[in-house]
Amino acid sequence: MIKQTVSLLLAMTLPAIADPAVVQNVKVSKSASAYTFNVTIFHNDKGWDDYANIWRIKDMSGNVLGKRVLAHPHVNERPFTRSLSGVKIPEGIDTVLIEAHDTVTGWGSATKTVKLP
Repeated sequence: MIKQTVSLLLAMTLPAIADPAVVQNVKVSKSASAYTFNVTIFHNDKGWDDYANIWRIKDMSGNVLGKRVLAHPHVNERPFTRSLSGVKIPEGIDTVLIEAHDTVTGWGSATKTVKLP
């Protein structure tokens, strides 16, 4: 009984393991010389202390080509999709990486590699 009580008390005092933001889907379109990215993110937003707050576009060398700052938690919207228009991609780049960030775990490892249209 004492062992169970200690285990329960210990579990109650440890912080919950945070989950990273996950890029679930990406749709890309091109208009003239710029791209629009529609990115779907899943994260168990809990409020202002733990929410997905940024997603970004990188080339395969790690250079950031664009980013979308998410202005608020999406507690009641899981997953959610947000767009970024007017993204200029340098000539010769045909594949990009999309990654998401949250306020607790940072940049998640569940990224999407996308071939540009």
